[in-house]
Amino acid sequence: MEVDILEFVVPVENSKTLFVWDIQPSLTEAEIYDRLFGVFSSFGPLYLLKVSPNALLHPPGFSALVKFYSDAQASKAQRHTDGRLLFQSSPLKVKLSSKQTPHFMSNSSRPLSHARCLELANHCLGFNGWTSDIVTLKELTDEDGGDEEGEEGGVKRRRLRFGCLLQLSFPRHRQTTKGAAVVEDSFTCTGPDVLLQKRCKLQKLVREKALVQAFATVLLILLGNGKVMVEVKQTSDQFLPEQIEGVLQVNEFDLDEAEVEDEEWDLTVS
Repeated sequence: MEVDILEFVVPVENSKTLFVWDIQPSLTEAEIYDRLFGVFSSFGPLYLLKVSPNALLHPPGFSALVKFYSDAQASKAQRHTDGRLLFQSSPLKVKLSSKQTPHFMSNSSRPLSHARCLELANHCLGFNGWTSDIVTLKELTDEDGGDEEGEEGGVKRRRLRFGCLLQLSFPRHRQTTKGAAVVEDSFTCTGPDVLLQKRCKLQKLVREKALVQAFATVLLILLGNGKVMVEVKQTSDQFLPEQIEGVLQVNEFDLDEAEVEDEEWDLTVS
């Protein structure tokens, strides 16, 4: 029986990336995207699908980049689509990318964004296949109790810091794990409405970050018969609510942290 393992990390391997070209200009870019998504998503969940018009010196048409979470699914998709007509009157060319993965990325794993985690989990497990529950969500303050940073033009500067410990559960598979995060922001407080908006924004953000941390410990095991198993890479049972501040110190995020997912690729093929 074939077994495939998916992780909640950004896929960077060449073996998970396909390059598609010889796409005719008979359809619009949006229509081509929809047709390609229908074709390739049938082989497994997609991390990225990007359609681009050909360069000016080339014949009119389009090319596309397709990135899977699984190298086995990418390989199967390549074998079953290369040289096929699919949605046009001439065959498509589909090859695995031969782009060289940068050394600094080859041994690193970057967690998926919150939206991508939900997308992958729902695709593989269904909307009722997992649940998340907040263990602790609290505003953190310095030991001296101060959260003011002074004044700027006569207006007070405030600093808010929130921590969250969250439990992620997979009831059908009897698996649980936890994730923890801290977010903070410094801002000019011009009134109680601004303070309330910042608190709501940070509380939402810290919950999302904690969920991302929890998903980062999860492995989805896809079996050849279509079934999915869930395993946890490491347990976090040692995380107790009263230990929340100590745990949160380890996983701290800045509010302005940028998540760049659709990186540029050198579209060379093998």
